[in-house]
Amino acid sequence: MGLFDRLKGDDGPRVAFFGIDGVPYSLIDQHPDVFPNLTELAADGSGGAIDSIVPPESSACWPSLTTGVNPGQTGVYGFQDREVGSYDTYVPMGRDVQAERLWDRVTEDGRDATVLNVPVTFPPQRNVQRMVSGFLSPGVDKAAYPDDLRDRLQETDYRIDVNAKLGHDDDKTEFVEDAHETVEKRFETFKHYVQQDDWDLFFGVFMTTDRVNHFLFKDYVEETDNREAFLNFYSTVDDYLGKLREMLPDDVTMVVASDHGFTALDYEVHCNEWLRQEGWLDFHDDDHSELGDISDDTKAYSLIPGRFYINLEGREPNGSVPQDEYEQVRSELKEKLEALEGPDGNPVADRVVTKEDAFRGDHEDIAPDLVVVPNHGFDLKAGFKGSEDVFGVGPRNGMHSFDNATLLVEDDDARINDADLYDIAPTVLSLMDHDYDRGEFDGTSLV
Repeated sequence: MGLFDRLKGDDGPRVAFFGIDGVPYSLIDQHPDVFPNLTELAADGSGGAIDSIVPPESSACWPSLTTGVNPGQTGVYGFQDREVGSYDTYVPMGRDVQAERLWDRVTEDGRDATVLNVPVTFPPQRNVQRMVSGFLSPGVDKAAYPDDLRDRLQETDYRIDVNAKLGHDDDKTEFVEDAHETVEKRFETFKHYVQQDDWDLFFGVFMTTDRVNHFLFKDYVEETDNREAFLNFYSTVDDYLGKLREMLPDDVTMVVASDHGFTALDYEVHCNEWLRQEGWLDFHDDDHSELGDISDDTKAYSLIPGRFYINLEGREPNGSVPQDEYEQVRSELKEKLEALEGPDGNPVADRVVTKEDAFRGDHEDIAPDLVVVPNHGFDLKAGFKGSEDVFGVGPRNGMHSFDNATLLVEDDDARINDADLYDIAPTVLSLMDHDYDRGEFDGTSLV
């Protein structure tokens, strides 16, 4: 093992973290023939299923994974967040993450970090030696720092993300080919900088796994003709991870993790349409497409994934629910959500979580009042254009799950039981012998 020109010795132990977005641990555990390298990593160290966060959505998960704190402290609750005191919404980017990232702590110690393709990190930070931002970045030309990284990525046709629109086609051939090309470019870039850079923390994420799961996971579960393509893709990912492990020097601990689990999708649930039909939400007129179009008598609205907000007087610009009725109205909505059933008669909600139970921190002012953690099979949507039905079927056949995320640590002292996403950051820092106050994190070190 080891292609580095030197070992850092007295500079302290190092960590190479590889993210596999949305990969459920059960997939690895049930297919050791597809995942021989990850199976070996788990056998040599520790591996298991962990819980994600509330809500289990990548835009919220990666900030929490890389900081060790909940959305109430990161300030990022999902793919779309609401401005304070406004009905305006925005897509959170790296600058919206208010908590300290792992690599910031490492660089403050005078050590070096290479950070590649982590979601919600745009624009790239300049306090690390190298960064290309991941999911939600507009393009390599603006997402890479320093210039030599940008130039190399452009020369090698690096891709920040797969072309997800190809997944909408009935024939998944082009989508799968694009997924393979995208993950190959990611591997080649990881391989180059794992070997070239003098890093203490290497942090890279394979996002394509999440995309493949969204469009092929039910094919895998139901053993359709696309199942072989699904498993072949994962065999390739495992092969890449095995090759990366072989490149790591002996003083490096490898960590592999996903930000949430995955399961088959049966129904999309259009939450704002449900609220409209139940009399909780209405619009100013028939031409509506955004949160600002809701009427003044709206009592509640939803943002993805499964976040519900009371239209509260004094908090929302045109709040219709008085402060002294807040608890009563929220309790009523919670009961209705808990009672909601799908066309198959199964409850949509595994549980409905209040903001007090899910979030804490300085950024609770934009926290949802309730979050539905759905049962497997129900994917919660929240558009404002309107839908004919509450339940429908879209082009995706896989969805995120709160349970069954993956964590593998190349350390047989790691204790991966009753763990969750918040435990990853303090675990990585402990592996690097970084001193920190245990109270700074919502999780605890597993080593």
